[in-house]
Amino acid sequence: MVLMIKIYFRKEYPRDTVILHQISRGPFAPSISQYVMKLETYLRFAKIPYMNVHGAQKSKKGKYPWIEYNDQELSDTEFIIEFLNETFKIDLDEKISAKERGAARAFQKMLEENTFWAVTLDRWLYDSKSSGLRLIGVPSWIIFFLRRNVKNTTYAHGIGRHSQEEVYHILDRDLHSLSDFIGTNKFLLGDEPCQEDCAVFGQLSQIYWHSFGNKCNTYLKKYDNLCNYCERMKERFWPDWDQCITKRMTQKATK
Repeated sequence: MVLMIKIYFRKEYPRDTVILHQISRGPFAPSISQYVMKLETYLRFAKIPYMNVHGAQKSKKGKYPWIEYNDQELSDTEFIIEFLNETFKIDLDEKISAKERGAARAFQKMLEENTFWAVTLDRWLYDSKSSGLRLIGVPSWIIFFLRRNVKNTTYAHGIGRHSQEEVYHILDRDLHSLSDFIGTNKFLLGDEPCQEDCAVFGQLSQIYWHSFGNKCNTYLKKYDNLCNYCERMKERFWPDWDQCITKRMTQKATK
């Protein structure tokens, strides 16, 4: 009898550096994941030292993005950001009032818990050609399972029970509300960004850069201030943007 022992080698990473595990870079924005964009923008905003590890490995909770920090593993961007704020003694919202914090949080959650699902349906289910997935090289057999999973998940959530027209109506009302709230502000609450801008940008970035010709982008373009907001966040936190994208998979991202 031969005893087979499987040994896992844990890679050693620099101490006091956030190791951000995420999928590969996106074609037009640094990631096709809203939550990767949220978290990496936060790390840049907070000036926390980090390094990227690209791959399909998920966290122990089966999620990504996720981080390692000095042998600790954390997943879910909300818990990650809370942990990093405490660890590095950071408060990106220290200059805003309690009322503003509440409003910012409400819009963040609207986008993450409502708008996100409309975008998910638009990207992965309503696009019969699966343009985005094919563009980044996802095999057809995986696309089949992804589409089925999205259909089942959104149906269980509730939004998948609506017609396409109703889902787009929900999306448009969310964007309209956000546009009205931002108004002439440069960022969510004024002339300077707050922590919640990272989440807002994460969600809008996918509609603005990664709609792959689908309807979501058409709705966003109705609101000039939201489009300008996306460009402003890109300019503020991503000066190396072109090094972090694959430009329609024609180049390898260098960062």
